[in-house]
Amino acid sequence: MFNINMDFFSTRRCVWVNGPVIVGAGPSGLAVGAGLKEHGTPFVILERADCIASLWQKRTYDRLKLHLPKQFCQLPRFPFPEDYPEYPNKKEFVEYLESYAKHFDINPHYNECVQSAKYDKATSLWRVKTISASGSISSEVEYICQWLVVATGENAERVMPEIDGLDDFKGEVIHACDYKSGQEYKGNKVLVVGCGNSGMEVSLDLCNHHAKPSMVARSSVHVLPREIFGKSTFELAVALMTWMPLWLVDKILLICAWFILGNTNNYGLKRPTEGPLQLKNTKGKTPVLDIGALARVRSGEIKVVPGIKKFTKNMVELVNGVCLDIDAVVLATGYRSNVPYWLKENEMFCDDGFPKTPFPHGWKGQSGLYAVGFTRRGLAGASLDAMNIAQDIKRVYKEDLKKKKQKVPTHRRCISTF
Repeated sequence: MFNINMDFFSTRRCVWVNGPVIVGAGPSGLAVGAGLKEHGTPFVILERADCIASLWQKRTYDRLKLHLPKQFCQLPRFPFPEDYPEYPNKKEFVEYLESYAKHFDINPHYNECVQSAKYDKATSLWRVKTISASGSISSEVEYICQWLVVATGENAERVMPEIDGLDDFKGEVIHACDYKSGQEYKGNKVLVVGCGNSGMEVSLDLCNHHAKPSMVARSSVHVLPREIFGKSTFELAVALMTWMPLWLVDKILLICAWFILGNTNNYGLKRPTEGPLQLKNTKGKTPVLDIGALARVRSGEIKVVPGIKKFTKNMVELVNGVCLDIDAVVLATGYRSNVPYWLKENEMFCDDGFPKTPFPHGWKGQSGLYAVGFTRRGLAGASLDAMNIAQDIKRVYKEDLKKKKQKVPTHRRCISTF
């Protein structure tokens, strides 16, 4: 008698999409969907998680707030509520995005992970293969479409560094995307690897919960005050760049930062030789906007340490030879694009998963391929790309409809004259 395992079944189907397929239901994907809705263009959004904006909902710490004022983070044609604070927190921003999706009647296909997307030259169509699992049923779907919008963003996958001895360390090791609160680390010695915005905020949160953080500053970093003379630093920079060259704006920002924050080199946080805006434009490295962590660094509550040489079972050895006893490690080592893993093309995207053409022209590729959310300019850049994409697809979609109507056969008519 045969023993057949019936616990897992697989179904396959093929779906024609009369419009674009958008991969990713984060802010960028929602913005494109909203633009298409306004133009009456059908579309399908595929999302691997079970909710919109999964990065915000599932992979961020509790104390997170927008680093920029809300007017620079709102999506097209839908401002933040007037009663929202200038820097909305995580919960408020997620509620805003859910309201956005509801307002434009956007309903993504959840739990569908794109395995591959490939352009079929023979049919001039995109073939997007997904897989999803619901209980014991695995469903494989192939979506066929004329346009493909890549909206998975710059932060789709965590970066896990390879550090000598890390696998031997007996304490807890997590990535910052799994960190929620410092409450469970009270009294513990925690090593935070990374000194960017996430590293700074995690370290501050640990301090607030009476943990003892040490922050690894392996590379140089620009630390700027979030506000200068009561005005958002970002807003000030945008205003200055309308009538000053970028290098001069960088000089002004650094002088203001020196007066407000002091010389960060004295605290082990060395500044890069390039200015903060120049570095952001050329390498995509975002400056840290300080919200209180630097004061804790000055007081010694957050210890800044150099790079790591290796880990042992219960301690870490630094490159300067100093060894630290630690209880846990938080890897604030950033994120990366996952586009190279599933998009089978090499014309629009580089090996790092970003468009080859820089902003503001990187949103459109060949053969109906588009990218949104890869500008390294936050939600403002993503919104601009989203509007361009929706407008471009609408134009082609309307032209195609017009051509199809013109191809409808007509019967001969007899014309009589009286």
